[in-house]
Amino acid sequence: MNAATSINEHDAKAPQATLAELGARVRAWRARRGMTRKALAADSGLSERFLADVEGGKGNVSINSLEAAARAFNISLIDLLQDAPRPALARAQGLLSRLDDAQLDQAYSLLGSTFGLGDAQGREQRVALIGLRGAGKSTLGAQLATQRGVPFIELDREIEREAGTSMNEILLLHGQAGYRRYERRALLRIAEDHPEGVVMTTGGSIVSERETFDLLQSRFYCVWLKASPEEHMARVVAQGDMRPFDASGASHEALDDLRRILSSREALYARADAVVDTAARTVKQSMTDLQRAVPQ
Repeated sequence: MNAATSINEHDAKAPQATLAELGARVRAWRARRGMTRKALAADSGLSERFLADVEGGKGNVSINSLEAAARAFNISLIDLLQDAPRPALARAQGLLSRLDDAQLDQAYSLLGSTFGLGDAQGREQRVALIGLRGAGKSTLGAQLATQRGVPFIELDREIEREAGTSMNEILLLHGQAGYRRYERRALLRIAEDHPEGVVMTTGGSIVSERETFDLLQSRFYCVWLKASPEEHMARVVAQGDMRPFDASGASHEALDDLRRILSSREALYARADAVVDTAARTVKQSMTDLQRAVPQ
């Protein structure tokens, strides 16, 4: 069985598994409340037949019907969709809910380092460079790997290796969800295969997937290579990529888009362990900055 067949089977089974899980949760909450299906139907306005199908994993469930069931249980939709937390976990979540995003990132790092929950064995030897195209990830990454005496890896190529096909084909066949699954698999494999160290470049959008970025940070020392929007664009064009320009040769819209992307991701990129600003810096100067930024 090839990788494409395997992922297609996964995609086909996912909806059924989701419906079965939803049905199990409705049954569990009904039992917890001591409600008969007839009572749930009366309180929610849903038919007994429909509820029977839902609990059997066969119903065509909508958000509105789930909200109606949740109201009948006197819980929120979120409560219905998530596992009931342990009491101690609920108390911790209550405290964490008071923190802003920056404080939550600090708490995440503190918990991981204090209780050994960060999968951090060898983490500081595995360096991941994040940021947009044109920041110097490939150039600086290859030099850093040579300097450290470890392999240099581009995550995009490893995702293609995982899927057995090109990036375009992955997105065409499996969409973003399938691409992200292959991405997480590749990250786990790279971390397991390189306990002694590696330098890896990542795609610019990896920070926008919270689960994937958390996985990356738990196993790699992340460095954000940043530059100004103008420098990002100039470097990409200098590499022969003319995509930033439209048919008329203008790049104003592309530059505005780049500014918006950087602005929307800035707080996410800033979660990195270290930041190296390559703006107005030569490759040699940026390499020196990068060497200082990573653990020796």
